[in-house]
Amino acid sequence: MQKTTNKYIYTYAYRKEENSLCELELRAFFNTDFIEDSSVIVSNILVNPSRSTFLRDRMDVMFEGDSLQEIVDQVRRINVTPLTYKVLYLKGEDEGLEKITLSERRRIEREVGLQIEGEPDLLKPDKLFAVIIVNGRWYFGDYEKSEAVWLHHQKKPNDYSTALNTRMARAIANIAVPFPEGIKAIDPCCGIGTVLVEALSMGINIVGSDVNPLVLTGARENIAHFGYTCEVKKRDIRDVVNRYDVAIIDLPYNLCSVITQEQQLEMLQCAHRIADKLVLVTIETIDDVIEDAGFTIHDRCEVKKGKLLRQIIVCTKD
Repeated sequence: MQKTTNKYIYTYAYRKEENSLCELELRAFFNTDFIEDSSVIVSNILVNPSRSTFLRDRMDVMFEGDSLQEIVDQVRRINVTPLTYKVLYLKGEDEGLEKITLSERRRIEREVGLQIEGEPDLLKPDKLFAVIIVNGRWYFGDYEKSEAVWLHHQKKPNDYSTALNTRMARAIANIAVPFPEGIKAIDPCCGIGTVLVEALSMGINIVGSDVNPLVLTGARENIAHFGYTCEVKKRDIRDVVNRYDVAIIDLPYNLCSVITQEQQLEMLQCAHRIADKLVLVTIETIDDVIEDAGFTIHDRCEVKKGKLLRQIIVCTKD
């Protein structure tokens, strides 16, 4: 049966130390403010849940109603024969003063599932459906679970202790390019290529460069290890001549690559020349430098890992 609405429901979860990063990524995808104590987003924007380390799943809404009975009545119209199917109850945000118990959730799954024409299969169904209640309203639709693609990328051949972790790199790629179609991106200080791998795995058109030939060898090996390809050149950001929609820069900060404020400004001025949007990762507060380079800070978050506090700043041209 065809989808009858253009509405999607996403559930998400995050580690305590990543809540600010999760909020920033959700704003990039859905252009909405984070709702406190919520774990559900209702949107008309379609996102593959496997792109995010925070999104758990997505329901493509087919029916909605003010009561479970309204859902039951509408689900009777579905015929999936000869496929098998299963209905899941999604535990989302506040379900009211009375929490729905596990036995009640199973009862709801059975009550809804028995209305569908087809063969139920609780172990390996051909189709998955879901039902959820959000703000007192019931929804039913096709269900897609997020696949943790990023987990595979943790086992890359080369890594550095100061490199972004895979979860953060994936979120940064999403924040920079939430919708890849027609977008060209560059990571001009790509290091070991963690952001490149995550971006490429999501179909983002991205190139990389760095001034350090040793890390570039590792970046190329990491990219090839997962079956991806992209241009990775030994090149200073000052020598980049092509134009890009967005640049992603993780400012150098380890003992071997300390840069002055003047060098930071020059780097950001180069980014301003080659890209309309910049997603910047820094361990210092450099708002003045960003503004002096001609960018306006549009959004930001902080992520703490041990004693290291990173700022992720979304900038656009004045």
